[in-house]
Amino acid sequence: MKNLLIFSLAGLGLLAGNVLAQDHSPYRVLATTRLMGNGGIDFVTVDNAGRRVYVPRGGQTFVFDLDSHQYIGAVTNCGGRGVAVDTATHHGFSSAGKIAMFDTATMQKLKDIDVPGRPDGIMLEPVTHRIYVLSHEAPNLTAIDPKDGSVTGTLQVGGAVEQSQSDGQGKLYVAIEDEKKIAVVDVRALKLITKLDLGETAGEPAGLGLDVKNHILFAMCAKPDVCVVLNADDGRVLATLPLGSGTDGGGFNPATMEAWSSQRDGTLTIIRESSPTNFAVVQTVPTKPGCKTSALDTKHNRIVLICTERPSGTNAVSAQVAPAASSNQAGAPPRNQRYTGPAWLELFFVGR
Repeated sequence: MKNLLIFSLAGLGLLAGNVLAQDHSPYRVLATTRLMGNGGIDFVTVDNAGRRVYVPRGGQTFVFDLDSHQYIGAVTNCGGRGVAVDTATHHGFSSAGKIAMFDTATMQKLKDIDVPGRPDGIMLEPVTHRIYVLSHEAPNLTAIDPKDGSVTGTLQVGGAVEQSQSDGQGKLYVAIEDEKKIAVVDVRALKLITKLDLGETAGEPAGLGLDVKNHILFAMCAKPDVCVVLNADDGRVLATLPLGSGTDGGGFNPATMEAWSSQRDGTLTIIRESSPTNFAVVQTVPTKPGCKTSALDTKHNRIVLICTERPSGTNAVSAQVAPAASSNQAGAPPRNQRYTGPAWLELFFVGR
């Protein structure tokens, strides 16, 4: 009876795990964090192993605790667009005109790395264990050794590249925004294998999700705002689904079998993969206007989004408006005004 009881409890544990994995309750904003600062933002990076969130802003990179959501500190003189972290070496890299390499433990900058092109996105590729810098100008891909920050190779795939995903087996998929294609790269040889065409109805891909098990890509496109679902092996388009306006990030969570897209209009689109041939938008989650980039907390199955918000009150806004050309009409405000003052950086944690 004792053995039977243990077996039964184990079975109940497995059943509970399956029920949890199939949780289809609605997503919602579970927590928010805000911090005042200056400068624009682009990508948010989640370091799941180190349990931290990185947000480059202005001339520094803000660091938050992924579990408590509390602000930890900032890596100074280390701004840019996105961050990639190598847990093994405790080195982080911030994507800018020069790649800033920093120590994740001390949060101190180590050095600058000259990278050609116009760096935008950045990621750690697990097979070659290289940091890949994604640039909008040639060369589109630059590989960096995270141990010492040395450049180990470059590759031109054409066009303005955006988000990328690794299959963990030697292929890197890269969204090419202005070509409406997905480049497939052999990371061991650092060679372009092919390009997958998203088709006539596709927009410009920015976010990208990958179901590694079923070899399915989710290309989050703007103008028009659609998600193109395609076979990662042969490029066959499997579905085209509607998104909110202004996507600039997305991904796929194998634990829930759901893809997501974060949009500038303040929505988060959730797409469920019921089978390798069945895909549907199951929820549009309200977030906040400007929350266009995102990342995944794999421990809690939560999506982290970022945006900025000006302080409330017209006096605060008007006092921080940059000088602009005079208006053609007396008494009218200047045209092309741009807010340059302090604003809230807000982090949103969305889950079930």
